[in-house]
Amino acid sequence: MRRYKHLFFDLDRTLWDFDTNSKFALSEIYDTFNLKGEGVADLNEFISRYQLINERLWGWYRMGNIKKNDLRRRRFSEALAHFGCENEDLGVKLDENYIKISPYQKTLMPKAIETLEYLSEKYALHIITNGFEEVQNIKMQESGLQPFFKHIITSERAMARKPDPIVFNLACKLAKTIPADSLMIGDDLAADILGAKKVWMDQVYFNPLEISHDHDDITFEIKSLEELKVIL
Repeated sequence: MRRYKHLFFDLDRTLWDFDTNSKFALSEIYDTFNLKGEGVADLNEFISRYQLINERLWGWYRMGNIKKNDLRRRRFSEALAHFGCENEDLGVKLDENYIKISPYQKTLMPKAIETLEYLSEKYALHIITNGFEEVQNIKMQESGLQPFFKHIITSERAMARKPDPIVFNLACKLAKTIPADSLMIGDDLAADILGAKKVWMDQVYFNPLEISHDHDDITFEIKSLEELKVIL
């Protein structure tokens, strides 16, 4: 087996439990802004609609089709509009409060800390994330992840987004390594896995939901983070 020296992790949904933490923040703003009184009758429907819109906009953002400010301006306004609440100013306020609440949540993916404790004794660990610069560092600090990682490479810092090779090449440059000595670990098949392939970096597809796919040339695939101890 190839001897790796550097491990690059995605953050959201790989180490930091984005879905749990996001739902908590969405519940908070639903109550704080009395969205029920604005015509959004059901919290779970609001969360589901927001998630659908947010994922679509993030897909466009990753492809460079919309700007960060457009994503932030539209995601809550469009969710509200679905329920008949045409209030862009309220949408902006919801986004501002979501950004203030969400990154301070501390829930991690199962076995994240134990796995990082094991890996950090053997490898140099780094983060590559498409998340917004101003929130990813807070997530790292508040959740206890920060001490494990030498570099945090955001898409804004790289001025490109995964799966663009620019991001992976910058990460290797900062870590003073090469793709052949590195391994990318992430949950996003397109951004993390196919992105790493573009620079000939081996990959670990973290697939806890066992989502079916037709990529049979992924280096490794795991359902739980602790499986990394077996691989590495």
